[in-house]
Amino acid sequence: MFCYQCEQTAGGSGCTQMGVCGKNPDIASLQDTLIFGLKGIAAYAHHARELGARDEQVDAFMHDAMFFTLTNVNFSLERHIEMVLKCGEMNLRVMELLDKAHVERFGAPQPANVFVGLKKGHSILITGHDFLDLEALLQQTEGKNINVYTHGEMLPGHGYPKLAKYPHFAGHYGTAWQNQRKEFEAFPGPIVVTTNCVMPLTAKETYADRIFLRSITGLQGGIQLNDRDFSAVIAKALEIPAVEADQAGEYTLTTGFHHSVILSLADKIIEAVKAGKIRRFFLIGGCDGARPGRNYYTEIAQKVPKDCIILTLACGKYRFNHLDFGDIDGIPRLLDLGQCNNAYSAIQVALALAGAFKCGVNDLPLSLILSWYEQKAVAILLTLLHLGVQNIHVGPTPPAFLTPNVFKVLQDNYNLKLITTPDEDLKAILG
Repeated sequence: MFCYQCEQTAGGSGCTQMGVCGKNPDIASLQDTLIFGLKGIAAYAHHARELGARDEQVDAFMHDAMFFTLTNVNFSLERHIEMVLKCGEMNLRVMELLDKAHVERFGAPQPANVFVGLKKGHSILITGHDFLDLEALLQQTEGKNINVYTHGEMLPGHGYPKLAKYPHFAGHYGTAWQNQRKEFEAFPGPIVVTTNCVMPLTAKETYADRIFLRSITGLQGGIQLNDRDFSAVIAKALEIPAVEADQAGEYTLTTGFHHSVILSLADKIIEAVKAGKIRRFFLIGGCDGARPGRNYYTEIAQKVPKDCIILTLACGKYRFNHLDFGDIDGIPRLLDLGQCNNAYSAIQVALALAGAFKCGVNDLPLSLILSWYEQKAVAILLTLLHLGVQNIHVGPTPPAFLTPNVFKVLQDNYNLKLITTPDEDLKAILG
């Protein structure tokens, strides 16, 4: 490929990376940020479109932003910052779109206690984010002595009434995505992969003949399903010996605390805050990963004072959602809002509380402690910045594509902070 910046072919002596030669590194950094944000929007828009929902403003922005960032038509630092924040605004729109589409199709989520382990019968595991795939699988496995289990970000499916009604929707199996190789190996049945967060198969993995892939998801060695006909998955499940007796885990998991549920408790929550029974809210969530240092999120959740509520979402919760945090006057101290796109619920809760207390979101007793890993986490962070949210703690490290100058702009304008240690951060937050 030819680079118009240095008039050489990429890979030649004068150009090592296509489109970057001679470019201001801060502009290149913001362009990378925008591309990651667009990837996150694309994921949410894909799910919404599958449910029959679209937003013309989001679609138009995707076209404009791709043209803006991939064709070197603009070299203004200020315009790049504007475009990145606009990306956050559009991500908010698409998260709202997806939330409404989920509720219309599957009903408003309700709190659910979810069995963890295996039950007697044949087994199918479904992972990813696509609830339409889950619904079709539940419909096609009815009456076949097959139990369907969620994995990873499919856990919130148990909170939707039109999914939870199936008696063979048996529970949840496994933890975060980075542990899947060991967990998939041990699972006694086929695994349906509906979206990202799946690890490539290697020669060490022996479950390739049990991996079925939906839609645009693909793995070399897996079995591709081009529609929602799960007959091959069902046949594979019936080939594998059934579980002979229930094997309950050591804990259950809770989910389904959609913003509609939390807002129905608003009067009780506000009263508890005013009475001093709830001192602060902590949103601790985001993407998980295998990098050392992510135990920070477990430790800080455990050290959050007993008079504080923890909100969580996405797969970062698997660091601590198995722990018993108790309750405050019947309000659970750990409230799982759902998938990463349910950051929309967290925003709605914050806006409602700000309205009730007649203050700005930044004046609420609310702290955001986020773990980032991939594109949807970047898109959500941009949404929070678009809304002017201050004092966000992010970790375990700053995104590698942010230059020191760009990160300093975020620090100066939004007081964006890197996590340090749980004790130091809690001391700074709680004063």
